[in-house]
Amino acid sequence: MLKLFRSFAKDESGATAIEYGLIAALVALVGVVGFTALGDTILESFGEIASTLCEGAGGTYTAAAAATADAEATAADCSFS
Repeated sequence: MLKLFRSFAKDESGATAIEYGLIAALVALVGVVGFTALGDTILESFGEIASTLCEGAGGTYTAAAAATADAEATAADCSFS
């Protein structure tokens, strides 16, 4: 019985798998945080590009609005008069 306990205490095969799992979780967390922060910047950049193109073509650009408790989300629009 003591021999079985000692061999169990010396066995480190599961430790490597746990370490790789922790590294994968950390990489995923960094990815989610990075993409979330970058996503807002990209969305803003595309909005500015759309506005410039619309106004350059002689239109009036209306930016997209997020949904609130009182109103639904609206899409961006480029209208010509």
